[in-house]
Amino acid sequence: MHAIVCIKQVPDTTEVRINPETNTLIREGVASIINPFDTYAIEEGLRLKERFGGKVTVLTMGPPQAREALKEAVAMGADEAILLTDKAFAGSDTWATAYTLSRAIRRLAPFDIILCGKQAIDGDTGQVGPGIARQLQIPQLTYVSRILEIDPESAHIRVERLLEEGREIVDCSLPVLLTVVKDINQPRYPTFMGIRRATRMEIPVWDCQALPEANPEYLGLRGSPTQVVRIFHPPARSGQATLLTGDTPALLAAQLADRLLADKVI
Repeated sequence: MHAIVCIKQVPDTTEVRINPETNTLIREGVASIINPFDTYAIEEGLRLKERFGGKVTVLTMGPPQAREALKEAVAMGADEAILLTDKAFAGSDTWATAYTLSRAIRRLAPFDIILCGKQAIDGDTGQVGPGIARQLQIPQLTYVSRILEIDPESAHIRVERLLEEGREIVDCSLPVLLTVVKDINQPRYPTFMGIRRATRMEIPVWDCQALPEANPEYLGLRGSPTQVVRIFHPPARSGQATLLTGDTPALLAAQLADRLLADKVI
């Protein structure tokens, strides 16, 4: 079984900075981590390998520093890792990101399953995973909380999806893309041997020239259908607060009622 895990290196939530010219996140030189939801996708890929054999390939698109996120995935147990980095990819929105990743995945084919976290904590859109599935023309199962059954021989999978109104059991054919929620497992820690292997590993870097099927018009900021026009802080709230005083809750309630009636709130 070949499992491909798409991960993203995201800025530490206390270190988010915006480029005032492009209105995009500044990632170079910023303290970053693996998107927490993606660690569950990595763990599920490793469990599938332990159960069925095969390999786990981890893929990310980002600046050169994203190599560290891939090394962490390798330290957890991933077999291979690919970094997509090129100035042509800079400024990609979710559509352009999904398009670029899908072209890289085509080069990595054949595969049985693609795993993604349900969303990234910097954008919170949850669009890239489904976008990859659409670009590859394969089924997608989102918000997966459990893989109940999977048979590579018959190319069949059954999963449990976590929805707002309950849980849903879905059967599907392989290959398939799953976005997973944190209920699915508990990610493992990198091992000492894994850390040594990751330290020594040379991470292959693919630029736009390594993706001959990719249309340059669909890459990066130029290929992004959505663009940020302006970023600003909302104005501070105005108004005054009145502190009611009284010896008993009944007196306070009476004062509040009188004030609400006077202001015609009730």
